[in-house]
Amino acid sequence: MTRTTATTTSATIPARAAWSAVVRAGEHLTLTDLHGNQAVDFLVYDARDTAVRYSAPDTLQAQGSIFLTTGSVLMSNEHTPLMRVTDDTCGRHDTIGGACSKESNTLRYGHHTWSQHACVDNFLAEGARHGLGKRDLVSNINWYMNVPVEKDGTLGIVDGISAPGLHVTLRAETDVLVLVSNCPQINNPCNGFDPTAVEATITAPAATEGAR
Repeated sequence: MTRTTATTTSATIPARAAWSAVVRAGEHLTLTDLHGNQAVDFLVYDARDTAVRYSAPDTLQAQGSIFLTTGSVLMSNEHTPLMRVTDDTCGRHDTIGGACSKESNTLRYGHHTWSQHACVDNFLAEGARHGLGKRDLVSNINWYMNVPVEKDGTLGIVDGISAPGLHVTLRAETDVLVLVSNCPQINNPCNGFDPTAVEATITAPAATEGAR
């Protein structure tokens, strides 16, 4: 369901579903975890040239951290800023866990999971609406997913640190196309084994100038 006012457009993204939008330079995109512990897989491209797209290595190098929070800048493969995190009430978001797929589910959890819907399916279906294909998929961000990294480099997907109503807000530094997969994973704790809806809200610059 999409709701539009003079300054905002909001959409409820159902559990397991995909969503996309063009966010214009200066606009803010807010992703709200409505029920808590819901991973939101996320890709971003320059809307005018989708060959320029989110780069995990450039972003990690620029931030000096594998986690994203307020102040983090999402960098492109040309080392240009795409979006900036301006507000984060969760505190930490994953950049290295990747997107679930039929192949990874089968490898990790068994052949009986092959038929389960996955984030890569969502990205491919939603990306196709914008002329994107499998070659255009890159390492993604996982908003709200808790992937701690131990001193020895060990990482895992564990119970989330999010809660109902927490949000992350990003400002577009240029016109961008965002793809969202509201993660359908049920084999690990990233969604509390129960995928739920999230909300995406795009806010015009005039409505946020006073909060900068």
